[in-house]
Order: sequence, then structure tokens, then C-alpha cells
Amino acid sequence: MLPMLTRAQEQEVSTTPQPRMLEGSEVLKLGDGVRLQFYRYKDPVLYQGELIWSYLMPELPVYPPIRFKNEKQRAKYNKLIQNVKRTLPIAQRVRSIIGETYEILELLPDEKSKSSHISAVEKSIKEQFTPEMKKLTYSQGKLLIKLVDRECNQSSYEIVKAFFGPTKAAFYQMFAWTFRSSLKKEYRPDDDDKMVERVVRQIEAGQL
Repeated sequence: MLPMLTRAQEQEVSTTPQPRMLEGSEVLKLGDGVRLQFYRYKDPVLYQGELIWSYLMPELPVYPPIRFKNEKQRAKYNKLIQNVKRTLPIAQRVRSIIGETYEILELLPDEKSKSSHISAVEKSIKEQFTPEMKKLTYSQGKLLIKLVDRECNQSSYEIVKAFFGPTKAAFYQMFAWTFRSSLKKEYRPDDDDKMVERVVRQIEAGQL
């Protein structure tokens, strides 16, 4: 907390718009190896004559403990955690690549340059992800397709179709059949994927 301001200083701060920009992150250790990352807003807020720093804290999900009926059910849950930890970073990288690609395409002047950039992106994706995809199990591959839908808010099929056209989308759909799944598979956090969503949110919050 900063010292009290003079009336002139107070008027100057209160009448000047305060941009709500975030600056460097900090890490709070909660015990048991859990580390919570949060961010401080760049500018303090004036409240009753004093400047107060404010922070953006991540949402902390709270779930009731899981009561397993048997060891087989517990093992299945532990396997899900392992699979999410394996595939979630890949889905997040896909989201980042898509965001960057969309931004670049908006800046390119014509269809020729856009097509050239998309071809370069496709080549980069194949080189980057093919070795990883080959190491995934069937269950991990199916989970990855759903997590891409979660992270990008659209199915993998729609993403491929938007960038590379319907013909290649059909080809990649055939690739998904290798994992006995479909690129059109949607993520349903309130239904079929309720437990997956719980695990994802707890991993993101540093609880798993």
C-alpha cells in the first residue's frame, strides 16, 4: 500500500483513465507442490485516498472427492489424468498455431500469398506433430481430437477444412479413423466429457 496522496495528486489520478494492463506474473506456492500463477495489473487503483494494487487470479475449481467403487475405477481415473497431461499441451499448441495463422492471413495482400503461407503451415505442422502423433495410443488420439475442439472452440475437421479445403479435410478424417475416432467429434464438458473437463481444469489450476 502506498502513502496518502495530496488532494491535487488525488484529483489527477482519479481523472486520468487507468489502463487495465497486466504485467509480469508471480507464483504463489500453496503446498504439496502446487504452484499458482497470477498476474498484477500494471497500474494501481485509487481507493479512499490510497493507491491499491490489484491482481488477476486464476479460477480455482472446487470438486467433491471422487468415491471409487473399486480399484479398476481408480486405475481408469489415473489413466485419464495421464492421458490428459500427455495430450492437453498438444491441443494448446494447436490453438496457438491457429491463432497465429489467422492473424498472419489477415495481413497478407492476396490469395496467392495466403495459399503459399497455408502450404508452409501445413508442412510445418506435419514435421512438428507427426512424430508425436505416432507415439499416441488409440485412447490418447481420440482424447486429443476432443481437446482440440475444447481449446479451439471448433472441431478438428472444421479447422482442417477452413485452412486446407474439404478434400484434405476428408483425407485427415481418414487419418482420424486410425484412432477409431472422427475429426468431427465434439467436446461435451457437461455430458460425455464431464470427467475430462474436471481433470483438465484441475491440471490448469495446478491441482493435479
